Amino acid sequence: MDNVLLVVEDIDAAIAFFGALGLELVGRTTVEGQSVDRLVGLDGVRSEIASMRTPDGQGRLELDKFHAPAAVRTEPEDAGVNALGIRRMMFAVDDIEDVIARLEAHGAERIGTVEQYGSYRLCYLRGPEGIIVALAEELR
Repeated sequence: MDNVLLVVEDIDAAIAFFGALGLELVGRTTVEGQSVDRLVGLDGVRSEIASMRTPDGQGRLELDKFHAPAAVRTEPEDAGVNALGIRRMMFAVDDIEDVIARLEAHGAERIGTVEQYGSYRLCYLRGPEGIIVALAEELR
């Protein structure tokens, strides 16, 4: 997989949130024009895209703020983890409590509690735009 795309309303807040998670902003640009319209199947597209790289350099996350046409919300912002579709992204972390604190400083809210499951400590948080991230700290 090359990357995952998240459509957001507040691209700066999303960049700050994923930056606090350890992702690095590697590029930011605006895209528009007929080739973009044909590619995504919409007319009059103008969107801002930020590309962020995971700390290990192996994955990328793209954040997309549509200026035109406006983004459309198809489900409630607080949809549960059992709603159909992509529900969460999980990130491996070294210190789960530290990462939780950094994300909460950017408005993240815990969905449940930190739990030990096998050889991991796990936690789900809801970030900007209702995005759910899971954290996994391997116990050694």
